[in-house]
Amino acid sequence: MSPVSSFLWTYAVGVKVLLSQLLSRSFSLPVFPLQNGKVAIVTGGAKGIGYETAKHLSRLGMHVIIAGNHENQGELSVSRIVKETGNEKVEFMYLELASMQSIQQFVQHFKAKNLLLHVLVNNGYIRWPVNQCSPGAAAVMLVPQRNTADGFEEHFGVNYLGHFMLTHLLLDTLKQSGSHDLNSRIVTVSSATHYIGELNLNDLQSRHNYSPHGAYAQSKLALVLFSYQLQQRLAAEGSHVTSNVVDPGVVNTDLYKHTSWLFKLCKWLTSWLLFKTSTQGASTVIYAAVSPDLEGAGGSYYVNGQKVKSADISYDEDLQRKLWAQSCNLVGNPERHQCAS
Repeated sequence: MSPVSSFLWTYAVGVKVLLSQLLSRSFSLPVFPLQNGKVAIVTGGAKGIGYETAKHLSRLGMHVIIAGNHENQGELSVSRIVKETGNEKVEFMYLELASMQSIQQFVQHFKAKNLLLHVLVNNGYIRWPVNQCSPGAAAVMLVPQRNTADGFEEHFGVNYLGHFMLTHLLLDTLKQSGSHDLNSRIVTVSSATHYIGELNLNDLQSRHNYSPHGAYAQSKLALVLFSYQLQQRLAAEGSHVTSNVVDPGVVNTDLYKHTSWLFKLCKWLTSWLLFKTSTQGASTVIYAAVSPDLEGAGGSYYVNGQKVKSADISYDEDLQRKLWAQSCNLVGNPERHQCAS
């Protein structure tokens, strides 16, 4: 897909979702049973959807770890959640998804705590500039062409490969924590842009004919493909872990820095009417993380509290396996026995 086509299709999808949100009733969370004794990791949990997810899981009694790369904002969010929920088992741990070394260090530090892990939320990640102390963040959405410290295209490297690596390194703990009656859960946040995504296995890093819209959509499609393939492998080995994908909708967060001026104007004028709040955007993420209705059920795509059909290409098992194999090679085969193609 050409850069112009990617641009046009991305905003067409955005308009479609906004109209759907206007015409449909927002999903309201039911009352869930307490989750005392359970542990959750939420990436990007310091702001937006991640923050609301972390707060709700904390309110349910879970030990919540907010993973992010802005320590000041992370600690501030922890303090707010503790104050609002009364649950003191909330903490911040540093994680830079743009760095494979940082991901490995995060997992090492987490495992040193000797905790179980019942929920991993691979949330849409806001990448805070290392040299910036203010809350204004550079989100990995429609950014100019640039690479991570490991040389990966930033959308693909942060949105997808970072979560791919993190999930693999935490799989053994997730498996140990799940049981026949209470599976551990992996909830991956994608978006409706995956419907227009094209996965170029010969150019996953978008080196040729770069389009920020195309690269973003590809990273979101990759997350869906990965989640489905992971569920198949977990089920095949009889693991008590499930993997699902959530589309939170178009949410009023910090993710729109690099969108067009027309979209920004639309957001400024109509966000109160068309855009979901962070609380509304987090509702389906929370539902997938703790709802008894989803116990033991994986391999699905959820929007507004309902299971829906994802893009046709996302069910291509051959493509899932090929992406899996290439991803393992790119990140250096983390937990090689888990990452075999």
